[in-house]
Amino acid sequence: MRVVSRDFRPSQDNSAAARNRNPQNTDAVQKIGHVHGYTWRWGTKRILVTVEKNSDHLQQLTEKFQARFGGEPMVVEAPGRVNLIGEHTDYNDGFVLPAAIQFHTTVAIGPRLDRRLIIFSQNYAEQVEFDASGLPSVARKHWSDYIVGVARKLQERAIPIRGASLFVHGDVPQGAGLSSSASLEVAVCRAFLEVAGQTMPSVDVALLCQRAENEFVGARCGIMDQFVSTRAERNHALQLDCRSLEYSQQPLPSDIRVVICNTMVKHSVAGGEYNQRRQECEAGARFFAERRPGIQALRDVSEDEFRRYGGELPEIIRKRCRHVIAENARVTEASGALRQNDLGTFGKLMEASHASLRHDFEVSCPELDVMVSLANGIDGVYGARMTGGGFGGCTVNLVRAESVETFQKKITAQYEHAVGQRPEIYVCTVEAGVRRVR
Repeated sequence: MRVVSRDFRPSQDNSAAARNRNPQNTDAVQKIGHVHGYTWRWGTKRILVTVEKNSDHLQQLTEKFQARFGGEPMVVEAPGRVNLIGEHTDYNDGFVLPAAIQFHTTVAIGPRLDRRLIIFSQNYAEQVEFDASGLPSVARKHWSDYIVGVARKLQERAIPIRGASLFVHGDVPQGAGLSSSASLEVAVCRAFLEVAGQTMPSVDVALLCQRAENEFVGARCGIMDQFVSTRAERNHALQLDCRSLEYSQQPLPSDIRVVICNTMVKHSVAGGEYNQRRQECEAGARFFAERRPGIQALRDVSEDEFRRYGGELPEIIRKRCRHVIAENARVTEASGALRQNDLGTFGKLMEASHASLRHDFEVSCPELDVMVSLANGIDGVYGARMTGGGFGGCTVNLVRAESVETFQKKITAQYEHAVGQRPEIYVCTVEAGVRRVR
């Protein structure tokens, strides 16, 4: 289940679905509507919406597939993720601590007798077709690039991509830093494997999907997003060494909630700023490698070595390196704090992480900074920080369970007053990784 604080605006659409989306009587209590396979309950003028996947959501998706393509599909879903701490460390071979959340990309797939790959996106209300034996060799800057990229990487591994029909639906907020792209890639990869009657170790699935995004789509992301989408466990954060891919599951205390606050500022990690940060980190790693053999990435640079040599770096590169080196240390300390149920220390590390991302890595934005500052002033909040690639998107907050409702009300009102934009608030369950659901 997730709870969303969302503003419903009047609509000119008089359909039953539209009336459910845009209730005229916003003072009503516990009105119920059913939209796109979800149950929406609302009450009060500032609407707090409880969103639960209906038991018949899978059946609805299957029926939509059948109406468009015919036949009985297999259905796969893969989660998005929120990163509790460890930002921009994954592509520096460092450490991260993400968790999968209950937002998913769901893919219904069925084989075809011809060689066509037909993909319908419910989110974009658009259908595209490809020849499976002659997939595009370059990205088109289109939502289908993520699917084509995965298909091409599977073909490179001699996994047969024959004709197939795909019906894709996702509820991971796009541009919010919650890894909608990795969720799509992992779900599609698993779906292709299922229809081909093939299996692949989950680590290989994650690496293949990362390569699809790096080499075909053009976003030089690290391995974190795809890895957690494949290997996450329910009610656990996943501590990952992004070089060795060794990982451990860290149980989350039962008396806290992971609350995500969407600033509603969109971002695109395929943009130049993200790739630029990676280039700056690589320049820093080359600098340190010239001074100590064996350094392959910033993960290998100790804090002592940074203090000794960092002053010789250009200011921008020095700041980028300082963030990554310190953030790796924060992840290790935060994992220890979680094991000891020391949420006070964990919260302080989140605060330090955000300050570093703001000042040294320079990937925050005014809206993220306002959201974090407001959260830290509300009782019951252990810690808050931006999460994801940055330049917009979401903050992640650890909140005492009994304080969640008050937190939602205060953060929504205060943020809207401060920036003139109503946020969306997601009270998240922590979910497991990719799975076949039909």
